[in-house]
Amino acid sequence: MQWDKLLSSKRFGNEAYEDKRVHDRSEFQRDYDRLIFSSPFRRLQNKTQVFPLPGSVFVHNRLTHSLEVSSVGRSLGLAVTKLLREKHQIVHEELLTEIGSIVSAACLAHDLGNPPFGHSGEKAIASYFSEENGQKWSKVLSESEFNDFSHFEGNANAFRLLTHTFNGRRPGGFALTYSTLASIVKYPYASTLTSNKHSKFGFFTSESESFGKIAGELGLIQVPGQSLCFKRHPLVYLVEAADDICYQIMDMEDAHKLKLISTEEIKTLLLNFFSDPRLSHIHETMHLVEDVNELIAYLRSCVIGRLVEACSETFVENESEILNGTFDGTLIQRMNQKSCSAYENCTKLSVKNIYQSSDVLDIELAGYKIIKTLLEEILSAVNYPEHAYSKVLLARIPQQYEVRSETVYGRIQAVLDYISGMTDIYALDLYQKINGTSLPVL
Repeated sequence: MQWDKLLSSKRFGNEAYEDKRVHDRSEFQRDYDRLIFSSPFRRLQNKTQVFPLPGSVFVHNRLTHSLEVSSVGRSLGLAVTKLLREKHQIVHEELLTEIGSIVSAACLAHDLGNPPFGHSGEKAIASYFSEENGQKWSKVLSESEFNDFSHFEGNANAFRLLTHTFNGRRPGGFALTYSTLASIVKYPYASTLTSNKHSKFGFFTSESESFGKIAGELGLIQVPGQSLCFKRHPLVYLVEAADDICYQIMDMEDAHKLKLISTEEIKTLLLNFFSDPRLSHIHETMHLVEDVNELIAYLRSCVIGRLVEACSETFVENESEILNGTFDGTLIQRMNQKSCSAYENCTKLSVKNIYQSSDVLDIELAGYKIIKTLLEEILSAVNYPEHAYSKVLLARIPQQYEVRSETVYGRIQAVLDYISGMTDIYALDLYQKINGTSLPVL
């Protein structure tokens, strides 16, 4: 793959339009602004990241997480640009300076396709089709279509949200640049490959042609013999690293505020990332901070800075492998030994003390029940619209969703578009109304 092709400002769905105006912002900065002012992005403020919302202690939601990932992604992009210029002795290359903007915009959008109730929402949708009543749809859908649902993937749903032309919307969805869109897709292959070595996928059957078009324009490497399988756009590694850094370190900070992790535990884990002389300087600064939360925030910022440095160095050191599509693993996994070991220790504690905590498991239980109930009721309504109850329920669904699609696949997709776009609060409210346990105040 070649950088001059990978960094393209062409807009999806807007390819024929030539904008002759001179803008103060680059096309990739305009991507960022287009995303941050969008309704799907605002709705992330009421979607669970890990811990229940709301609570007496303010913890991260999908919105704050996405903003932080975007910030770290920009730092990674800027660091990589600097290192690439030094490595190749590049003085003037305008598009290369936009790596930070592209990664920042892609990070902002990376969770837009996630349904309510965190990752349990994804699991609830997939398990409904693979284990429960949703299995019946396998008889009327093609293998690839059913795989889209039985292996439902938030990353693929984000690509659909950003590129699909919903009712009443302009062609190309958000009409983002090709490079920003490609940088979001962590798993650039179709759902039909989930039964092989890939456990996840990056685009639904309905968007396979769209991704193929983007991949061809940018020169992404196609895996031999597999028409819907590509090597990642290189900037995906930076988006992934930014997400890995934030969810791991910020989840630990939230867990400390909720007293799931002791102050000494988190201090030890975060200090393990450093050695002298940096460690000595950090200890000196720690003596100046008396507030415990501020102390942990300081250590967290030091660790994020260290991980940004380690991941950007790893990216540039392995640039040839990444461009050739032969790089294996993630940037986090390929960091220097000290950083990698310290990160693994954080992961072990997080699995034990955070992701298996009662509050987190309670969210999963509630999410499963709510989402499966909504799926059952709304799927019945869109496939049997002549029923009296169906008419009432369908009247509640916004017109942008194609619930009257001519195909079963299209109608199921419309339901998933609707449900995955819900906030936790909206999904809970609709669930209660469907069950008759909540009525509007008259």
